[in-house]
Amino acid sequence: MRKVTIFNSYSNQLEEFKPIQEGKASIYVCGPTVYSSPHIGNFRPVVTFDVLRRLLIALGYQVTFVSNYTDVDDKIIKRAKELGISEKELTEQVIEEFASLVKEVGSMLPDITPKPTVYMPQIIQYIDDLVKNGSAYARESGNVYFRISSVSDYGHLSGNTPESLNAGARIETADEKESPLDFALWKKTEEGIKWETPWCLGRPGWHTECCVMIDSIFREQNGLIDIHGGGFDLKFPHHENEIAQARAHNHNQLARYWMHNGFININNEKMSKSLGNVLLAKDVCKLYGGLAFRLMLLNAHYRAPVSFSDETILEAQKNVQKLKTAYKQLAVTLQVNGVDLASLKGEGEDAFFDAMCEDLNTPNALSIMYEETKVANQALRVRPLDLEKLGASFARLRDYFFVLGLTFDYPLLSKEDIDLYNRYNELKKEKRFEESDALRATLIEKGIL
Repeated sequence: MRKVTIFNSYSNQLEEFKPIQEGKASIYVCGPTVYSSPHIGNFRPVVTFDVLRRLLIALGYQVTFVSNYTDVDDKIIKRAKELGISEKELTEQVIEEFASLVKEVGSMLPDITPKPTVYMPQIIQYIDDLVKNGSAYARESGNVYFRISSVSDYGHLSGNTPESLNAGARIETADEKESPLDFALWKKTEEGIKWETPWCLGRPGWHTECCVMIDSIFREQNGLIDIHGGGFDLKFPHHENEIAQARAHNHNQLARYWMHNGFININNEKMSKSLGNVLLAKDVCKLYGGLAFRLMLLNAHYRAPVSFSDETILEAQKNVQKLKTAYKQLAVTLQVNGVDLASLKGEGEDAFFDAMCEDLNTPNALSIMYEETKVANQALRVRPLDLEKLGASFARLRDYFFVLGLTFDYPLLSKEDIDLYNRYNELKKEKRFEESDALRATLIEKGIL
């Protein structure tokens, strides 16, 4: 298979991707906490890791892609109370909206979407294992904490050290803990959904859920996966704490490669509730289209910040229309000239895949895609048509669009459609415009023009 290099946040360098099982790739991406309509920041990892998934599929890998929904959280309890509905009703509504938006931005749904509420017996058992092996401890309150001193390399992923973290820790947070850096695995709770355990009636801490779901889903790999992904904001403490638990429970670092995407800024300012500039994904998709939003994200390298502005999203919207139009014209022109689109094979794609295989360099890949579109548009204007050249452009664009997740449709023409299209062109040549306009309306209705 073609060599793929990715930036591994754990080693802080580019590394060649070498999967645990040859020809297979296991990917887990931290998903949203489902308490309200998702904002656009939730979709940077959705798009980033969908592109990674698509690239590996295109290269011949069998990919298992997992992304969770966190359906146990204080925010969920608070929001459900405000709305006067159950936590389950709230989370199911948000999950349905999120999944719909995943498809709208051109991403494939995960193969598996685990939820902590479904994996609660495994979560409780996992925590109990950590208590029994001395990596965690329970207090009289019923709270259970992870003992970070039980692992030797805590802080490796984020570049922190226990000493530096302790220096900045607030002493009052250590009242119940052996160390202020120890984190909660299980919390006693008075309200909201809760479960009975040997320690108390309560619910799990956030950092444990993903560890357990990875351990359960990928048990045959001893809870070790190829790639764990998420936003930069998850490196510490969330992913750092996941690694600590995996070290203590399975004696591995949970994933061989850790990948983190950059943030989405609004007009070059950080998106935050305090600034009042949070944009909901559903509103952006409705105003500009999901694929325009996706293309805007792909214009920046996934590890770099990307700025959402009127200029960037409108430019992406314009480019989406240009790409869609060129692709459709290619498909129609080839079919009316008797070319079977399914038989076309992509050739000369090395430059595109070289860019994508070098840590998902989407800006360079997009440049190659735009150049191919330019070549196609020029070839469409030349008479007589060079069907071989047009077919090669169509096949390359089809492959590029698949990897980038630009899911443009094109009409599949019947013999009747082809006859109508040819008749329309004949009428135009004969300057019988009234009749050609009538046929044009039919062809537009069929999505051919």
